[in-house]
Amino acid sequence: MASFVFEWLNLLVRWAHMIVGIGWIGTSFYFIALDLSLRKREVMREGVAGTAWQVHGGGFYHVEKFLVAPKELPADLIWFRWEAYLTWVTGFILLILQYYLNADAYLVSTSVMPLLPAQAVVISLLGLVLGWVVYDALCRSSLGDNTPLLAALVFALIMLSAYGYGSLLSGRGALIHVGAFIGTIMAFNVFAVIIPNQRKITAALLAGRAPDPRLGEIGKQRSVHNNYLTLPVLVLMVSNHYPMLTGHPEPWWIVGLIVVGGAGVRHVINRHEAGDPFARFAWAIPVAIVALAAAVWITAPRSNPALAGLVVSDGEALTIAARHCANCHAARPVHESFDAAPKGVVLTSIDDLRRHAEQIVAQSVNADVMPLGNETGMTVEERQKLGAFLLGAPP
Repeated sequence: MASFVFEWLNLLVRWAHMIVGIGWIGTSFYFIALDLSLRKREVMREGVAGTAWQVHGGGFYHVEKFLVAPKELPADLIWFRWEAYLTWVTGFILLILQYYLNADAYLVSTSVMPLLPAQAVVISLLGLVLGWVVYDALCRSSLGDNTPLLAALVFALIMLSAYGYGSLLSGRGALIHVGAFIGTIMAFNVFAVIIPNQRKITAALLAGRAPDPRLGEIGKQRSVHNNYLTLPVLVLMVSNHYPMLTGHPEPWWIVGLIVVGGAGVRHVINRHEAGDPFARFAWAIPVAIVALAAAVWITAPRSNPALAGLVVSDGEALTIAARHCANCHAARPVHESFDAAPKGVVLTSIDDLRRHAEQIVAQSVNADVMPLGNETGMTVEERQKLGAFLLGAPP
C-alpha cells in the first residue's frame, strides 16, 4: 500500500512539474519571439523601443516595449515569475521523491562509485548550489560583457558538471542532475536577477528617479541564456527513459553534443523569428545536425567480441535473471519499492526473457542501467552471458 501511495504522489508531482514547466517554457519562447519581432514605427510613444502587431484567437494585439519603463504604471501590472519558481520547486520535490528517497537504486551505482545514499544526496545538493554560485559569479564579472567568451565558459561549466556527476553517480543520476544543474541556473536567473532587477526599475520609476538601464540589460542577458538552454534541459530531463543515454560510459560527451545541438536549433528559430536573412544564421543548421548526429553515433550499440561463440543454457540464463531481475520483475516483487512488476514486465521464465529480449539487451547488456544502481552486483561476465543467450537464435 505504501508503494501505491508513493507512486500516486510521484505521478501528481510529476504532473504538476510538467504543467508549470510548459507554462515557463511557453512564456520564455513567447517573450523572446516578441522581443525579436519588435519594429520601429514612424510614430511611437516616448520611451518606446519598438512595437509589434500580432493576431491570435480572433483578435489583434498591439504590443509596445519600453526600454526602461513608462512614466506611469497601471495597478494591474502582470509579473511572469511563478511559472519559473514552481517549475523549480516541483522539480526539486520530484528529485527528492524519485532520487533522494531511493538513492541506493537511482542515484548510486557501485560500478561507478560505492557511495552511501546520504553521500550521493550531499553531492547532489552541493553540485546544484555550487553551479549557481559559479555561473552567477561569471556573469557578474567583467567576463559577462564578452558574450562569446561567457557562452564558452558557461558551456565549460556544464561540461564540468557532467564529468563530475558522471564520475560519482549512476548513469540515471548523472544525466538528470546535469538537467537539474541547468534548471537551477535558469530558475535562479529569474528569482535572483531578472525579477529583482525589474523591481528596482519599478521602484525607481515610482520614486521619480531615472532607472538604471543596466538593470534591464542584465535581465535580458539572463533571459537569453534561459532561452538557449531550454531545449538541452528538456532532453536531459527525459533522458532516464533512454538507456542508450544513461548507460553510456562517458555522459559528458552526450551532454556537450545535446547542448550544442539544442542551442543551435534554438538559434535558428530565434533568428528566423527576428526576420534575419537566412544566410546570417544558416551556419547553425549544420552545426546542430552534426552535433546531434554525433550523439546518435556515439550512443549506437556496438558488437561485443566477448559474446562471439559464448554458449549459455536456458538454466544458466534463468539463474542470472532470478538473481538480478526477478526481485522487481516478478508477478509479486519482493523488492520493497514495488508492489507490481515495473511497466508490467515479468522476467521469470525463458519465454519472458525472449519476449523482452530487446529491452533487456538495451538496459542490462549494452548498458548497466539495470538492475537499478546495480544493487544486486551483476557482473560484466553475467551481462555478457545474458546478452549471448538473448542475441543468439532461439532453439
